[in-house]
Amino acid sequence: MFLRRRFLWLSLLILGILLGLTLLANSTIVNASKKYVFNNIHDLPKTKVGLLLGTSKTLKGGGKNDFFYFRIQAAVELYKQGKIKYLLVSGDNSTKGYNEPLDMKEELIKSGVPDSVIFLDYAGFRTFDSVIRARDIFGQAEYIVISQQFHNERAVYLARRNNILAFGYNAVEVQAYKGFKTKMREYLARDKVFIDLLFGVEPKFSGEPVAIP
Repeated sequence: MFLRRRFLWLSLLILGILLGLTLLANSTIVNASKKYVFNNIHDLPKTKVGLLLGTSKTLKGGGKNDFFYFRIQAAVELYKQGKIKYLLVSGDNSTKGYNEPLDMKEELIKSGVPDSVIFLDYAGFRTFDSVIRARDIFGQAEYIVISQQFHNERAVYLARRNNILAFGYNAVEVQAYKGFKTKMREYLARDKVFIDLLFGVEPKFSGEPVAIP
């Protein structure tokens, strides 16, 4: 009985510490990134490149993924308003039938963005990889990240911790009931940010430099 009670208290203590660290990671990222992340397009500086973070075009059940279409909408708006000249689309292409960058490129072209200004990074398996590869492979030390606010906060924080001059443009948020799981995973991803920084993690793949004019 004593051992069981001791184990319970120890479990609660560990859980409390983990919860506290998660809340600390979250508040650190929000506070450090808030002056660089914008809802109003007119508040953004002009940069050469917009970094569009990939996501699946459809949900697991086959329905439309609002995260995808709202990010496309934001990217098109930035381009047509002259805030960026080029788009670097970074996402997952880990299997033959799954290609986030290509799906996004096709949708951008449908929305009036010229093929010639779109560059694809097929090795953006994580936000960290996308952010770092935009600099190391595509030569961009300054860019606007395009995603939803919760995602932009983490991406901009990561970029600036790695000496990249990054800003975020927030795509329309997805309704709470649709985006709940994604936003819950975001809290764990924010913990992972500090683990990556602590251990000096590198992107999964490197590669030859790609010049954006």
